[in-house]
Amino acid sequence: MKLDPHHLDLLAPTVARPSYAPSQLRQGIVHIGVGGFHRAHQAAYTDALMNRGEGLDWAICGAGLRSEDSAMRDALAAQGYLYTLFVLDDQPDTEVRVIGALNDMLLAEDDAQALLAKLAEPGVRIVSLTITEGGYCIDDSTGEFRADLAQVRHDLANPQAPQGVFGFLCEALRRRREAGVGPFTVMSCDNLPHNGAVARKALLAFARLLDPDLAHWIGENVSFPNAMVDRITPMTSSDHRQRLFERHGVEDAWPVVCEPFLQWVVEDKFVAGRPAWEKVGVQFTDDVTPYEEMKIKLLNGSHLALTYLGFLQGYRLVHETLADPLLRRYMRTFMDLDVTPQLAPAPGIDLERYKDSLTERFANRAIADQLERVCSDGSSKFPKYIVPTANQLIAEGQPLDRVALVAAAWALYLGGVDEQGSAYAIPDPRAGQCQARVVQRDGLAARVLGDETIFGTVIPASGAFVSAFERLYDSLCEVGVSETLRRVLGD
Repeated sequence: MKLDPHHLDLLAPTVARPSYAPSQLRQGIVHIGVGGFHRAHQAAYTDALMNRGEGLDWAICGAGLRSEDSAMRDALAAQGYLYTLFVLDDQPDTEVRVIGALNDMLLAEDDAQALLAKLAEPGVRIVSLTITEGGYCIDDSTGEFRADLAQVRHDLANPQAPQGVFGFLCEALRRRREAGVGPFTVMSCDNLPHNGAVARKALLAFARLLDPDLAHWIGENVSFPNAMVDRITPMTSSDHRQRLFERHGVEDAWPVVCEPFLQWVVEDKFVAGRPAWEKVGVQFTDDVTPYEEMKIKLLNGSHLALTYLGFLQGYRLVHETLADPLLRRYMRTFMDLDVTPQLAPAPGIDLERYKDSLTERFANRAIADQLERVCSDGSSKFPKYIVPTANQLIAEGQPLDRVALVAAAWALYLGGVDEQGSAYAIPDPRAGQCQARVVQRDGLAARVLGDETIFGTVIPASGAFVSAFERLYDSLCEVGVSETLRRVLGD
């Protein structure tokens, strides 16, 4: 059965469907950057609330600012913007559910003025973002806004015909202020530390360059809640589509697949109201920092600890790395000895149970999460997920082998050939620049660790870290991943 609003009653009993009618919905959220994570996370929470008969005035209008977003828009539009949430576990499919909370999607390249008009509507009270770390235009080495970027320069010169996210937000807020309409909340759902603060910093930096008075108004009136978001959402494959069709009879051009686990902790700072997401499992807090630190250092840091080592061994799926006893023990030792002592208590969280759950989630065979996805953009992930842990270990004089091994494995991964002799591409916008630093062994540590945009200033200045990196890099080259892990683990 092709997914369509007119066919919902004909779907198999195994497929849950919206309990609300599309005609009941009114849009209250514009989400910029519609991808798998948003559809499996924020939109899923909103849909769950609507299925309780609440929040019907918080429907989501998607927005795409990149030409690549047209594929998602076209696939969803052909289905009345419905899509299937396909939850995968080692057990039989735990949830198959049609989501209706997203009911439109606008593309900037089709009609920028239509998108600006939507953002300026009084009914839109939240603008949420999943634009990736790089989308915030913040230089990792300096922490400053990148006003030199071509898109930023364009939007400063053409404020009423923007192309980038901050150009759209500024022009929409300017129009709302002139019309006497209140501001909206800007809510980042990206997986980066203090995401709300980052969004605020970037938007205010852009606005000051454009119009200092507008920047002051935004700073006084717009709220930017920080949030911790978590759900593993691999890329949708043709196999996923086929499995959905064969098991449940649903023909969906772009379903979203995900794990059963779902978590969202967000600061309750919404200047124009919000959905009652707490009724469907969202945790609101005054300070998201301890939850954020826990997730970024344990989940994301451990992901990287597994990723490059596993890829070098020839594994291509996350669950394959957890089936390797050495990798599994290395990851848990890294969590227990290197990361856990650095974490502040997070109310309501049992850290031992949380770490156990991470192991179970990574080992989920059904989700078949791709190592390539986790490997991608390593140059952007290291500063956020590994470097803070390493810096604290250095400052406290703690052992460095386990954390230095992550960096050494990444450096060897940049060579583009695994232990089986198979070549692969490096999915990173800075791949060429990073790969150039590992072409020659002589001076490799200084070239790799000396990149302050990735490793900062503490790591290259630590003789102990540099020594551990060089020793472990050579070990990986000479005896391979497994023997190196045995040495690091003291076997």
